[in-house]
Amino acid sequence: MDKQNLTVVKEFILTGITDRPELQAPFFVLFLIIYMISVVGNVGMIVLTQIDSRLQTPMYFFLRHLAFIDLGYSTAVGPKMLVNFVVQKNTIPYNWCATQLAFFIMFIISELFVLSAMAYDRYVAICNPLLYTVIMSERVCWGLVIVPYLYSAFTSLLTTIKIFISSFCGYNVISHFYCDSLPLLELLCSSTRDVELIVLIFSAFNLVSSLFIVLVSYMLILAAILKMKSAEGRYKTFSTCGSHLIVVIVLYGTLSFMYVQPKSSHSFDNDKMASVFYTIVIPMLNPLIYSLRNKEVKHAVHRTWKMCSNVLHKMNCII
Repeated sequence: MDKQNLTVVKEFILTGITDRPELQAPFFVLFLIIYMISVVGNVGMIVLTQIDSRLQTPMYFFLRHLAFIDLGYSTAVGPKMLVNFVVQKNTIPYNWCATQLAFFIMFIISELFVLSAMAYDRYVAICNPLLYTVIMSERVCWGLVIVPYLYSAFTSLLTTIKIFISSFCGYNVISHFYCDSLPLLELLCSSTRDVELIVLIFSAFNLVSSLFIVLVSYMLILAAILKMKSAEGRYKTFSTCGSHLIVVIVLYGTLSFMYVQPKSSHSFDNDKMASVFYTIVIPMLNPLIYSLRNKEVKHAVHRTWKMCSNVLHKMNCII
């Protein structure tokens, strides 16, 4: 369609994950299961770290916010994606598209810097154990999550407003299963240079700066571990970082593939697959990784289950 056709765009059409009809039903069932596991896992992690007295530490404070963020950006994308599998025409209203983009950007940036805060927390716990409670005070912990929330909200609004005040052509088909910045830029009739520069600069800054904090923290942690004389002590100390390292490697690797590459190198089919992974799969994996690899979380689940069972038993006895 001619890009000079400046008709008012009231809605967008999402191409979805696949255009093959025979895959719609299997994909719907698959992603519904993944999304439900993600919701149950992250809500469970939020509740568990809130009510269990033994999980009232900075590490689990950050883990609770990580679960909240995972729940946020998977919900910003997941329900609409599931609906698109069962409707004839995959449309999203103009305002909903802008809202989805804003929430997704806000949550994904928040995740990067909360993961950085978690790396810093592990550094302090391992390298300065005697001063841990002083350095990682409640005020500091809240600062390490509030600042990323405010910064990510600012970045999200700036990017979203910049895109949606630009002129869209009559062509309104988004080559994706949700409203993301890169496919939306393809639909703009006005010059996209400024918006592309904003997206590239913020994406690179967010990835590089947060990853720099993670790498420096782990370099210092590794140096401290190597100084330990006991092999068992080294393994036990490093194992506390294992879950976080897995999450960091998976998320940063996927996002780097998506955003820190030249526009000419982008393939929307490849981007879709990467997007499915970090919008739907990673939010499901994170609570599983932290629960399956963490004895304290396992014990907390056991204590909570036992407590609930006792409460239900007493209620049945009263009835």
